[in-house]
Amino acid sequence: MESKSVVLKRKLREGKPVFGTFCCLPTYQTVEVIASSGFDFVVFDVEHSPSNPSLVHMQLAVLARCATAAVVRIASHDPVAIKHYLDLGADALMVPNVDTAEQAGQIVKYMRYPPQGVRGFGGSMRSSDYSRDQSYYKRANDEVCLMAQIETPTALKNLEEICAVDGVDVVFFGPNDFAAQTGFIGQSAHPEVIDKMQGGMRRARAAGRASGILCGEAQVERYRQAGTQVIAVGSEVGLLVRGADDLVKRLSAAHGGKA
Repeated sequence: MESKSVVLKRKLREGKPVFGTFCCLPTYQTVEVIASSGFDFVVFDVEHSPSNPSLVHMQLAVLARCATAAVVRIASHDPVAIKHYLDLGADALMVPNVDTAEQAGQIVKYMRYPPQGVRGFGGSMRSSDYSRDQSYYKRANDEVCLMAQIETPTALKNLEEICAVDGVDVVFFGPNDFAAQTGFIGQSAHPEVIDKMQGGMRRARAAGRASGILCGEAQVERYRQAGTQVIAVGSEVGLLVRGADDLVKRLSAAHGGKA
């Protein structure tokens, strides 16, 4: 049976769009709820959320029962974190602040076993079914999936070089950080920010590399027109906030009380 990372990478090669969402709450119950929704992938956020390897381990185990791929967004280029989350069985890693081809190449090395890389070898890991699947070590270098985040003007300038790095599967635009880094903090929907990211998506497509974005549902078509394939639409926190706020507004409008 094909691994989820293989399925995900094949969809990218075939030019198909894949849709997902972010999970930011440090709990497995919300993952269990989302697991049956049918997303292509879920991103477990370790960069900005109160999470850790133990929590992600539980979340990955919950998601294992469905076809949804598990992406872990780590907090840095730390080789120890990269090793930990791959050993836990993440189907893909999203790595923030990749500004140069040299950085991208180093991250790829951290993700791959020797001789192509320097990833440490562990025996009883979840990714190898706790040593039952010895074929994992032969497949891993080809199956690991890297989503390199483009979040600065420097990264955008170096985009073609980053796309050319063997082992970078997706260049994933981070709209909030990109807006902040270009002088539009808190304005990820500013026309100049959008224009630059869309231009980057077109350049990535011309370079033969898939691109991705985190956006709202209303922005999906805009970025699809620019050629992006990997689209994370909001998060479970956003769904909860909007659902709760809208319910209070409806109740207040219908029955009075809290405005």
